[in-house]
Amino acid sequence: MAVAIPERFKDLFDQPVVVALVTIMPDGQPQATPVWITTDGGNLVVNTARGRQKDKNMSVGAKVTVLAIDPTNPYRWVEVRGQIIDEDEATGLDVINALSKKYRGEPDYYKGNPSMRGKETRVTYTIEPTRVNPQ
Repeated sequence: MAVAIPERFKDLFDQPVVVALVTIMPDGQPQATPVWITTDGGNLVVNTARGRQKDKNMSVGAKVTVLAIDPTNPYRWVEVRGQIIDEDEATGLDVINALSKKYRGEPDYYKGNPSMRGKETRVTYTIEPTRVNPQ
């Protein structure tokens, strides 16, 4: 069952705050990665390249955790536990470009690394929050 992220923490997902995404390895070991993130209103949205470890660990139904820490106050943070409800390659490039604009001010993700353009498949994952632990 989806739960809402409290209004007082939404800025951590609306602003360019790098968050920790925790996925589960096939052997049950947690795996954490810093990622860019956005929302679609109520859900969290992340993007990666096919074949990376977090991509291998995520599929529809997979459980994940996101930890966002306020960069101006490390005692203000929110943990969002959830599950993957959508995996989409069709929006992959558009989403990574939007995230690049948000985080770097550059709407072309590959401008800084043009040799990778067309050599990877970007995929967007939508995370439905199932538990929120605010601090």
